[in-house]
Amino acid sequence: MAELVFFSGTMDCGKSTLALQMDHNNSARGRQGLIFTKLDRMGESVLSSRLGLSTPAIEVSDHLDFWDAVVERLTQGVRVDYLICDEAQFYTPVQVEQLARLVDELGIDVHAFGITADFRTELFPGSRRLIELADRVLVLGSRLGETDWWGKAPYWGDPSAQEVAQVDIDGETLGNIRGVRFAVRADALEFAPQYPLW
Repeated sequence: MAELVFFSGTMDCGKSTLALQMDHNNSARGRQGLIFTKLDRMGESVLSSRLGLSTPAIEVSDHLDFWDAVVERLTQGVRVDYLICDEAQFYTPVQVEQLARLVDELGIDVHAFGITADFRTELFPGSRRLIELADRVLVLGSRLGETDWWGKAPYWGDPSAQEVAQVDIDGETLGNIRGVRFAVRADALEFAPQYPLW
């Protein structure tokens, strides 16, 4: 069953490295995917990690329609089993809804990676919508609580339909978010490439 999975964490916790590894692992199993990114550190149309690894990617503009982009490829006979979506915090809420539709209606796995909030601790619109819609959320090295940073209820999806895993080096923060299925005390940079949770 296809899923929308949101890998969230602080800057420099290994999200883009994990995105590259997820693509490699899927490809090694014979699966075909598309890689998307927006505003990558190395420039346009590339997904890169701070480790120096990179791969070509489709640059996401505010006008890109994920549904149309994937359906066009499918109608041309191109197989699409999964999407890797890096820097997803910069995607529009409508684009995140399109990703969820690809999962639900076409059975395509979507792996989205991004930070949740800006320097003012305000949620990015793309991240907010991902937190609401994702089937699974993996929190890498972040502390998320029962309320957002302004004391309001968090923007989580339905607890009966969404699993959350948290990885943090500080054991005191583990389990401080609702519905944690897995709580792992580890350095997110060392843990993320292993990704043994799901």
